[in-house]
Amino acid sequence: MIAYRIGLLGMRPLTITASRIRPSSLQLRNKADYNKYMESMIGNREMVGYGYNGTPFYADLPAFPFPAIRYKENTPEIMALREKEKGDWRLLSMNEKKELYRSSFCQTFAEFQYVTSDWMFVVGGVLISISAGLCLFLLMHIFVYGPRSLPNSFSYISREAQLQRMIDLQVNPIHGLSSNWDYEKKDWKKVGWFTPPNPFLEDEDEEEEEECDD
Repeated sequence: MIAYRIGLLGMRPLTITASRIRPSSLQLRNKADYNKYMESMIGNREMVGYGYNGTPFYADLPAFPFPAIRYKENTPEIMALREKEKGDWRLLSMNEKKELYRSSFCQTFAEFQYVTSDWMFVVGGVLISISAGLCLFLLMHIFVYGPRSLPNSFSYISREAQLQRMIDLQVNPIHGLSSNWDYEKKDWKKVGWFTPPNPFLEDEDEEEEEECDD
């Protein structure tokens, strides 16, 4: 047997009554052997239509609302109800009508197309993970990467001096940092949101201030 159900939102588990897949060990040489094999899989269930692809199996599919076989096997109680339904349906009780429906179908359209609440667990898990990551980030920022814990090379002045030295040494002149620097104008060739500030401008400003003081 195979267990699956296909709804509007994908595949969901449901026990079906016959298999579409033949075992590799079974040799079906002709149609008669195939029919015997399928009869052994579906039992005494009645075949009532073509179904999904002509194979006698049951599944709740919105695109194919009439399965090839009935959901339940024939029992004396169900057979008696089917004989009774050939007459006046006003003589059938509501429970008998429901039993006739459940003998042919496992679920109604509203049931197998119902959207479950599984998405809530997924969203909740994502939010919990994000919250845990933010808490870990804050703890690391306060106790590990705080201003007193970091070395002096992480300060803005040290990083600016390192950038200036990399430009002076022409680091990565082809596709890297120095390739974006104009050595004649002493400025960046293109300025974008990712471009660091010009490290030479502040030095020039400081020299001008010292000259003015003198």
